[in-house]
Amino acid sequence: MMKFSKPFFDLQLRFAERVAELSGLPLEQTLLDYTNLYVRFGLGRAFDPQDLIWLEFLAGLAAAEDRAGWTWRFFQSRDPFPAPSPMVATFGCFSYALAPNGYIRLHFENVDPDGQSPLSTARRETRLAELRALFDHVKNTQPSVTHAAGVSWLYNLPAYRRLFPGSYLATAKIAERRFQNMPLWGQFLDRHGAVRADAAKTFLKRLSHQSEIEHLTDCFPLQPLNLEAPLRDFYKFHYI
Repeated sequence: MMKFSKPFFDLQLRFAERVAELSGLPLEQTLLDYTNLYVRFGLGRAFDPQDLIWLEFLAGLAAAEDRAGWTWRFFQSRDPFPAPSPMVATFGCFSYALAPNGYIRLHFENVDPDGQSPLSTARRETRLAELRALFDHVKNTQPSVTHAAGVSWLYNLPAYRRLFPGSYLATAKIAERRFQNMPLWGQFLDRHGAVRADAAKTFLKRLSHQSEIEHLTDCFPLQPLNLEAPLRDFYKFHYI
């Protein structure tokens, strides 16, 4: 499991603070609605403002001199064991979950143990083999599934895009208002959980100049993209 660094939480806190300034909403609300903190604390996706653990975090935050330090320590104090996963099956860095209306949803997580970039040229064939195994599993075990979908900032990267069929890539659309989700915030992390300095610098510069609540997504260097395509396109692309 990735170890998240203190600066990763600082970025989210600074974003929530700026949103509060621009919108007039209380910080407690912008932290809930515009960051990934609730999920990172292992509280699920209910985003309940009255959750006791969430209220404990807010109380400590209000009293903290170093807000980022408090948030990072609070994250570290949480149960290290993840909640039950909705994933049906995992193949290396890729996994999938069932979604409504005959869809599966693709997910990616860097689990390579050797420290190499998981999307490097040297790892391309490994990633393709994982996807081939994933779609073979879908074909043989999920007869009612007809389409695959995914949402991530990674679809902006040529090294990631080359793993998927062109018909899938052609459907890419910006996924709006993903402020609570890692498909947006994950772009700031390297494979070790440290914050990418260039991405953070760009983000904070844009944030400091942003004056309109409607254009908050413009602060992010990359936008999460939403894609979908029929399974037959993946079967053809991966020779299944």
